[in-house]
Amino acid sequence: MSILGGLYRGESAVDFPGLWRRAVIISTVAVLIGLTSFGVRGLNLGLDFEGGTSFEVRSPGTSVAEAREVLEQLDVGDARVQIVDGDVILIRSDVQDTARAAEIRDVLAAELGPIEAFEQVGPTWGDEVTDKAVRALLVFFIVVALYIAVRLEWKMAVGAMVAVAHDIVLSVGVYSVLQFEITPATVIAFLTIMGYSLYDTIVVYDKVREIVGRLGATDRYTYTELMNLSLNRVAMRSINTSVTSAIPVVSMLIIGSLIMGAATLQEFAVALLVGIFVGSYSSLFLASAIVARLKEREERWRLVFEKASSRGVVEGGPTRVIGRQEAAVSDTRAAPRSSSTGGPARRRPTIATPGAGGVPPRPRKKKR
Repeated sequence: MSILGGLYRGESAVDFPGLWRRAVIISTVAVLIGLTSFGVRGLNLGLDFEGGTSFEVRSPGTSVAEAREVLEQLDVGDARVQIVDGDVILIRSDVQDTARAAEIRDVLAAELGPIEAFEQVGPTWGDEVTDKAVRALLVFFIVVALYIAVRLEWKMAVGAMVAVAHDIVLSVGVYSVLQFEITPATVIAFLTIMGYSLYDTIVVYDKVREIVGRLGATDRYTYTELMNLSLNRVAMRSINTSVTSAIPVVSMLIIGSLIMGAATLQEFAVALLVGIFVGSYSSLFLASAIVARLKEREERWRLVFEKASSRGVVEGGPTRVIGRQEAAVSDTRAAPRSSSTGGPARRRPTIATPGAGGVPPRPRKKKR
């Protein structure tokens, strides 16, 4: 908390490059866990993806094993059974025949209890729609990458795309590990995550471009040091944005889904909540690290790094954190002086002090 307080007040700075290695290791492990779970357990796809029949039976005191025994008598033992709201059993099967679904409903009502909700849908999200969604996603990645490459540079486009892919894989991995149901609302939330992650990353990139444009001309700081200065200046903005964005999402999750029982809000809110924090994390620790590593390989920044290493500033120690006062002094030295009209400032003529034997200036008359 003291670090966050100092960062918020501008009294202290965080060595973000010193945390990049750990962040990359954590992200790699989390992505591998998500991909492994996706390959082994798969995703809990909703009815809109697979099609089938859903029953909600109010049966107080009935366990999942007892409900499954009744389903095995109906030859639907592979149906998914879940207890929700304490005494309501949610049963989902892949039965799509209307007569067969009506038969199962009558038996469940007789054996377990009254049917409170019954839904039968076909696979509305079929292979054709999925293929179109994948193509649209690829086009989105290409267009955004080209825009960032033209507006900023291609190295920043690479970092942004890696960060967005990391956020999507990590969010889908959470749904796979916890076996949360994926519905069309969840897919919409995933697309929203992509936009949020890109916004946060562009804010970081725009700040580092501004600082490099001012302080980079001095050749006193490496690109990693300038990136660290940029991250310290936008970190609290990213944190505040994430917190203020998460507050209504948490309210929607608690009030909408847990109190009012709106399941769609829960599906949408959980994905958004995961994506908000993962997006801020990837912007500060992943996208910035990739760009810094790529930029340090350029000839200009490699020479600056070697110069700093010869002075013992970089080699063998942590990244030098540029303080607020030092950055202000360097900024003043690097920035050209300008007049109020926008042009270069004119130097005021200086009056030389007369030396010995010179003629003293004529005294001015006093005004009455």
